[in-house]
Amino acid sequence: MHAMSDADIIEEERRSARRTLTKVAPYLWPDDQPWVKRRVVWALVLLVLAKLIAVGTPFLYKEAVDALAKDAVPAIALGAVGLTVAYGMTRLMTVGFQQLRDAVFAPVGQRALRRLALETFAHIHRLSMRYHITRKTGGLSRIIERGVKGVDFLLRFMLFSVGPLILELALVGIVLLVMFDVWYLVIVAVTIALYVWFTFKVTEWRVKLRREMNEQDTDANQKAIDSLLNFETVKYFGAETREATRYDSAMRQYEAAALKTAYSLAFLNFGQSVLITGGLIGVMVLAALGVQAGTLTVGDFVMVNAYMIQITVPLNFLGTVYREIRQSLVDMGEMFDLLDQPAEVTDKPGAMPLQVDGGRIDLEAVRFGYDGDREILKGISLTVPAGQTVAIVGATGSGKSTIGRLLFRFYDVTGGALKIDGQDVRDVTLKSLHAAIGVVPQDTVLFNDTIRYNIGYGRDGASQEQIEQAARDAQIHDFIASLPQGYDTQVGERGLKLSGGEKQRVGIARTLLKDPPILLLDEATSALDSDTEREIQDALARAGEGRTVITIAHRLSTIAEADRIVVLEAGEIVEQGTHDQLLARQGRYAQLWNRQQSDQEAA
Repeated sequence: MHAMSDADIIEEERRSARRTLTKVAPYLWPDDQPWVKRRVVWALVLLVLAKLIAVGTPFLYKEAVDALAKDAVPAIALGAVGLTVAYGMTRLMTVGFQQLRDAVFAPVGQRALRRLALETFAHIHRLSMRYHITRKTGGLSRIIERGVKGVDFLLRFMLFSVGPLILELALVGIVLLVMFDVWYLVIVAVTIALYVWFTFKVTEWRVKLRREMNEQDTDANQKAIDSLLNFETVKYFGAETREATRYDSAMRQYEAAALKTAYSLAFLNFGQSVLITGGLIGVMVLAALGVQAGTLTVGDFVMVNAYMIQITVPLNFLGTVYREIRQSLVDMGEMFDLLDQPAEVTDKPGAMPLQVDGGRIDLEAVRFGYDGDREILKGISLTVPAGQTVAIVGATGSGKSTIGRLLFRFYDVTGGALKIDGQDVRDVTLKSLHAAIGVVPQDTVLFNDTIRYNIGYGRDGASQEQIEQAARDAQIHDFIASLPQGYDTQVGERGLKLSGGEKQRVGIARTLLKDPPILLLDEATSALDSDTEREIQDALARAGEGRTVITIAHRLSTIAEADRIVVLEAGEIVEQGTHDQLLARQGRYAQLWNRQQSDQEAA
């Protein structure tokens, strides 16, 4: 694969910018929201009014100076004081219309921000498990944050900085041509052309530096979040200094990139100042010569100066605006790249809700691999009758947990079919499929909120009575009631304030509140001690009553009572039957059982 040339990179950026502007435009002019269109139109009307008044203001300044200097008869018979007051009022009106314009447009911008942020957030949740396990959460959050800020900047400055600047320059150019001389216009036009050329060229270079700074910023942020999420692991290995060094290394690279950006900004600002000052001097010299020759008044000299200062301020800002617009386009491009990322697992066109009659599960010659060149499941056929408990056991890497992920449709099978009550899971809606399956994973991860919130997460809008009943069924209500704050107890980040057994019971209660017809227990007790495991087993047994249950287990003692036990080996079923039948067969299951029993006795 060949490295992209600078020309290719610039062309790619232009394509990305065009795509971004095309995607943002509908938020400014939505067909189904006439109030948005009205606000945009009124904002533009106020913008034009503000600029017309701003361009007329120096004329009043000129008249006031001429009246005071008695160089000419004022065109407006208000007297020097009256003209000065009128000049002040026009300046005030300019600012007033600008602020009113911003107030009128604010709801449009905020609506666009909220809609885009929500769309991106919802899309991230639609993306597949495969995408999420390859991306870092900190990086995703930064992409959304920068992208949304970029939209805000783009809407505000493209509409209210670049457009007005062009309008103002055009109006000032007309005034200089009509009231003075073509050479005034030529000097201003050449100055602006050189200024814009210089600004754009230097900014193109600076955008590359800014992109490098962004990458280092994202990398440092990812390392910080990753380290904080693994707080316990860092402590276990006494790696605080190592983590600080790792973070500092990332920040050092960010610092180097940020310094390059700062130095280049100083160069840009000085270069712009040289060009603007040159144009200002040129025009003022012409005006000074005119005053000396008697063809211009002192008021004309002051007016020319006022116009030059008036266009200098927004032009000085143009470098910043252009750079920020370019950066906003880059940031938004990353966000729209994220939005363009296709969801691997989606509803089929015309998919119907899953209809669960009993909860029978059929795996028909199921094949699957996370990578194309390595197959995990190799043609597994298995039936789990409605209302029965089937345990799946096997060595690490045999494919046990993969079956659970396929059932929940985190991934789609690459061969065969997986059915619930005769319906292929690929033919039903994801929402109905997820509603029918309750999962208790090996490590229950909780939200950094109250116990009430975490249990209530199982069913939106659940009452306190329902939450407490689910907690009783999971055998954790008494423990919660003994806490000083009861159900309002905060569980901490990822539930770290609770023990493993307490977290697991909260997870079971959450699943019981969901009340699904199918229950998937994915090594739900393997991380717990023996006493806690026995207590959790009682809660799980109660949870499984009247439901179809698939138990993925490592500890065989936890599944001895299952209706059927399936033994996996390297992605294939090698044995199945009851606990007693499999022990009597003296096959693979018996080997695993005897080994675990020996380990327990030795322990």
